[in-house]
Amino acid sequence: MSRVAKANVTIPAGVDVSFNGSQVNVKGSGGALSLNQNALVKISNNEGKLSFEPVNDSREANAMSGTMRQLVNNMVVGVSKGFEKKLNLVGVGFKASASGAKLNLAIGFSHPVNFEMPAGITVACPSATEIVIKGADRQAVGQLAAEIRAVRPPEPYKGKGIRYSDEKVVIKETKKK
Repeated sequence: MSRVAKANVTIPAGVDVSFNGSQVNVKGSGGALSLNQNALVKISNNEGKLSFEPVNDSREANAMSGTMRQLVNNMVVGVSKGFEKKLNLVGVGFKASASGAKLNLAIGFSHPVNFEMPAGITVACPSATEIVIKGADRQAVGQLAAEIRAVRPPEPYKGKGIRYSDEKVVIKETKKK
């Protein structure tokens, strides 16, 4: 059995997990998320703890049991605590501003770059060079952060661009004559 799937998912107070046919629904203070249940994994609820077991002894069922456990755990953590990604803008004149569900970036192009936030995701700019993306869906938060970073990734000679707050950019040495 998968090592990840051996650990049970504890359901905190205020979070409701329900099974509707082949759907797993999780509701909490942070929102509601749903996921299609895989046929190779059997999920059971034992007094506030979810356990995941493969249906048969195949390699795919074993792998999917760990995957389903982690996906459901991310849903439970997302609706109770939420997820966030922080981005920093490095460069002269680079700035970001958030208004409602829009993010406006001025990052050295001849035109401003605008992003519309999908439903369930909020964006904030504590300062002109910081972006904080928050939401209950871990995959959506990470994907949006990656798309924003891809507009202007850090370049290797001066380090200018958009980077994650915990990212280390290795600066290359310039050519010598």
